[in-house]
Amino acid sequence: MSRRTTGQAGSTAGQPTGMRPTTRGAVGCLLAGLGATTAALVWAPLAAPSIDGGFEDEARDLSVLYVDLPLVALGGALVPLLAWTLTTRRVHRPWAAALVAAAALALGVWGLVEWWTPRGGHPAPS
Repeated sequence: MSRRTTGQAGSTAGQPTGMRPTTRGAVGCLLAGLGATTAALVWAPLAAPSIDGGFEDEARDLSVLYVDLPLVALGGALVPLLAWTLTTRRVHRPWAAALVAAAALALGVWGLVEWWTPRGGHPAPS
């Protein structure tokens, strides 16, 4: 049985990926860090009223720091990393995987902003 040379840097189970496994892993870690940072930065202004407490600290809820912040950072790290991993295994194009990971991060952050509303975050409609 003969093997054809594809001229590409790495392969996974005989499939060309277009990049070495160490480079692919480094890009995945970079995307995870970028996702966690982006999610935390978008989350922070929403959580500010719960941390500040408002008038006489009546709305202070510090659980946003030790419950919500780790979950937001973990979700922000895992969503683009999972999208990157699945796309590189299926498509074998690094640029397409990066686009899918960026789109997944954008959709995840949008979903976070739309879904997560801390107490005192938005005024009640009149």
